[in-house]
Amino acid sequence: MDTNHTPGPPGGYEKRDANVRNLLLFAAGLFVTLILAAGLSKWAFDYFGRVQKLGPPPTPFEQGRALPPLPQLQAEPEQDLEKLRAADQQELNSYGWVDRTHGIVHIPINRAMDLLLERGFPTRPAGASSEGESAAHLAGTTRKAAGGAGKAP
Repeated sequence: MDTNHTPGPPGGYEKRDANVRNLLLFAAGLFVTLILAAGLSKWAFDYFGRVQKLGPPPTPFEQGRALPPLPQLQAEPEQDLEKLRAADQQELNSYGWVDRTHGIVHIPINRAMDLLLERGFPTRPAGASSEGESAAHLAGTTRKAAGGAGKAP
């Protein structure tokens, strides 16, 4: 801990007063600046009030109740989720047409898994070079694995 103490100015306080002239000049400058800022603000409000007409103010009865933009909140999210899950389960556990004109059907998921285990996963032929040929072959293999060439049960 430092015990050497240097004394302040002799006498222990300021011997002269603040410069009154400089304080008055500062106050006058501040006052002029505030008056100029207020005048400039008034002029800007008046100018933009003339240049940019906003029209009549809207009334609360003019448009009725405005709806929020889409998507809107769900009123019953639990029931919506139950309906979605039921529709998904129906789709996963039933037979049906995906594209009748091309003979594509969907089968229950459990039946599809059993067929894949029995017949194996489709593979690319050794000579297939383009993705188009591979996709056509895989589509044909998938149709055959689904239980025939597009025939609905």
